[in-house]
Amino acid sequence: MIYLDYQASAPLAPEARAAMLPWLAEDGHANPHSPHRAGRAAAAAVEAARARIVAADPALSGGRLFFTSGATEAVNWALIAGIATLLPGRRRIVTLATEHACTLDTVAWLERQGIETAVLPVGSDGLVDPEVAAAAIDDRTGIVAVMLVNNEIGTIQPIADIAVRARAAGALFLCDAVQGYGRVPLPPADLIALSAHKIHGPKGVGALFVRDGLTLPPLLHGGGQEGGTRSGTLSPMLCAGFGAAASVAADRRDGDAAHVVALARRLRAALPDWTVNGSTAHRYPGNLSLRRNGIDAGRLISGLRDIAFSAGSACASGSGRPSHVLRAIGLDDAAARTTIRLGFGRYTTEEDIDIAADQITRAAIAQQAFAA
Repeated sequence: MIYLDYQASAPLAPEARAAMLPWLAEDGHANPHSPHRAGRAAAAAVEAARARIVAADPALSGGRLFFTSGATEAVNWALIAGIATLLPGRRRIVTLATEHACTLDTVAWLERQGIETAVLPVGSDGLVDPEVAAAAIDDRTGIVAVMLVNNEIGTIQPIADIAVRARAAGALFLCDAVQGYGRVPLPPADLIALSAHKIHGPKGVGALFVRDGLTLPPLLHGGGQEGGTRSGTLSPMLCAGFGAAASVAADRRDGDAAHVVALARRLRAALPDWTVNGSTAHRYPGNLSLRRNGIDAGRLISGLRDIAFSAGSACASGSGRPSHVLRAIGLDDAAARTTIRLGFGRYTTEEDIDIAADQITRAAIAQQAFAA
């Protein structure tokens, strides 16, 4: 099968798998929070993984990295606990209409608890107007939450400018860096959410970076692991895989980037009758959201069984909800149904691109001919 769904989950790196295997052996079962020798060895593996993740991007220095079950937990923790640390006059959250559901749904829940929220629109290119953002980030704002690379359409927000504006207003800046970490330099931020399986690590583990000087109350209560801040037994296996994947991403960043750019150019040239959703200039090239009039994306995906690709976010697909991202950039439901998302990266070959583009083109033409 040709796998073109990297935004949903990237293939596991061989280095990550190798780092995980020892913790599946007969003597790899110790709890990293136990005081005996085996427990201390497991704890050492967790700390080594933490150091490797931090070392992969300079923005992760000057703070503490806490392991979580994934980015959804990290974002929930950052928003819910972050707003609780602020003064009553700072109970306002500013975010964008194209954020991941874990951000938007948490913000909506907080609004029901009495928190003021502002969900800013984006243009047809998927980018927020810097002046609109500047006007919304005022002295009542407690948290500004913005995704670095959009998971559905690949656009890259003017994140550095937004971070500066947030800090100038005295607000905390939360960056959902899930799709950007290991690929795009991270901005200075107070809080950064990460996920292992988007960078060729295992599923089930993520992290939240919290800058020095900022202390979050726990979201999960129990055993007081992670310095008393995030309860729950950590998996040395998952942490080790995350750490290995982060190191490989850092070592191969330039090579991976050049490879992805070349594949993106090849794919766009092979699909000239498709329109790119979102900005063509400010985007991560390994995520192509494309639409073509007269196409039913669901039928296309189910019909091409030897190619794994999607119509958009795996989370939105599971919920049955229409894409809020495509709606935010001005597409109606009919146009959204003609959209496919092709995600590729380190292990995608030129042959994969050529075969996939040919089969997608043939299937699209056949659909249009049948409809006519």
